[in-house]
Amino acid sequence: MRAERRRNALIGPVLVLATLVSSIISSFGAPLIPTVAREFHESLSTAQWSLTVALLVGAASSPVLGRLGDGPRRRVTLLGGLAVVTAGGAVAALAGGLGMLLVGRGLQGVGLGLAPLAMATARDELPRAKVAPMIALLSVSAGAGLGAGYPISGVISEAWGLAGAYWFGTIVSGLALICVAAVVPPSAGRGDPDRLDRVGAVLLAPALVTTLVAVTEGTQWGWGSPTIIGLLAAGAVLFTVWVVQQLYARNPLVQLRLLRHPAVLAADACALVLGVAMYMMLSGVTEFVQSPRSGGFGFSASAIVAGLVLIPLSFFMLTSSRSLPTLVSRTGIRTVLTLGCLISALGCGFFAVFHGALWQAFVMTGVLGVGLGTTFAAIPGVIVQAIPARETGSALGFYQVVRFTGFSLGSALAATVLAAHIGGNDQPTVGGYTLVLWISAGFCVLAAALAWFLPARSTRLTPAERRPADEIRLVEQTDGDDLSA
Repeated sequence: MRAERRRNALIGPVLVLATLVSSIISSFGAPLIPTVAREFHESLSTAQWSLTVALLVGAASSPVLGRLGDGPRRRVTLLGGLAVVTAGGAVAALAGGLGMLLVGRGLQGVGLGLAPLAMATARDELPRAKVAPMIALLSVSAGAGLGAGYPISGVISEAWGLAGAYWFGTIVSGLALICVAAVVPPSAGRGDPDRLDRVGAVLLAPALVTTLVAVTEGTQWGWGSPTIIGLLAAGAVLFTVWVVQQLYARNPLVQLRLLRHPAVLAADACALVLGVAMYMMLSGVTEFVQSPRSGGFGFSASAIVAGLVLIPLSFFMLTSSRSLPTLVSRTGIRTVLTLGCLISALGCGFFAVFHGALWQAFVMTGVLGVGLGTTFAAIPGVIVQAIPARETGSALGFYQVVRFTGFSLGSALAATVLAAHIGGNDQPTVGGYTLVLWISAGFCVLAAALAWFLPARSTRLTPAERRPADEIRLVEQTDGDDLSA
């Protein structure tokens, strides 16, 4: 009995470890791109795929893993996902060419789809009082890990080379796999397993890939090129077909009808917009600090220093989420979400105006960490509170897809803005960087507007959909109104 209680006490920390490790390992890429290009004799734009492929696989795998984890297969799916991430690290470390490296990075990208499984496990396995703060922490861990992967991969590659960075990822993901196997009970997940919607998965994967490849490569290949236009058109057609198929499928991959719930729709829209803002900022600030001082701005920083600038972002995203229950009980979820978005906008605006010293970049990412940590912690709770328990994994998997789509759009938009502001030295001008920051601030303000108009009440669940787990008050009140009322 004591051993069982001790194991139950470890479930939360182990889920956070698995989510954080998977996000960190999957985000290994940006600081390593110059090294990848050098070692494999490729251009920087080609080497960029070592990051892009992980994001693409993460976006495509999230709803599949989420649906597989809705039921008694959850523990097996968690272990399988971590095993794939571990194998991907070994493949990337042993790669003798760019093609094999991309295979390994794609396998590591599966880790980005594990967060919905961790949240669904927390909802079912933890005591009722611990569910809300743990889901908030898991959501933030997925985002904070993406920022932490930048400095960690830069430091490790500087010391032990490209292969050393990927071997490090293999070791830590293997440790996370062992911890999950030892702590998460075989009974994790309840109910009968749903049949996986293979048709929906087959349709969604190419729809995401064609659209995100077009968005990612639009600046490099030219937005008016036939290839980009063709990819965007194909993506639009595939998404349309997928939506129709999901609406009529008996066991859909993603229950899109849940988007009729105003809170779910507004929360996903807010996550998309914040994802765009976050990756515009990540792209802009890391490039700005590495810009040579000879151009009249920038700090001539190394890739390691550029990564370290993001440490406050990850730190404050993790720590600020811990105050969410207190803030919600005092002000309501709508106010918390709105203020978090406005704080993020303040951080972007601060660096757009004050960017003459390196410490100002650290201040900006710290402020952003507080704002994004609060909002990304709160959004999954809004979604989970509004849906049936059996749809948790699927709904949060779709939420991950929305976030990753925002990340890709933000990265592409930043590249487009900077490419349109090239100076005489063939480098982006300071005006291009400040425009990126102001656009990011604008997206944060848009997210604040979405959060403020987030409906205070959600539609009632039917008696057939309700079960004890649905009675968990992830967010006790929304400006005085219970979310599930």
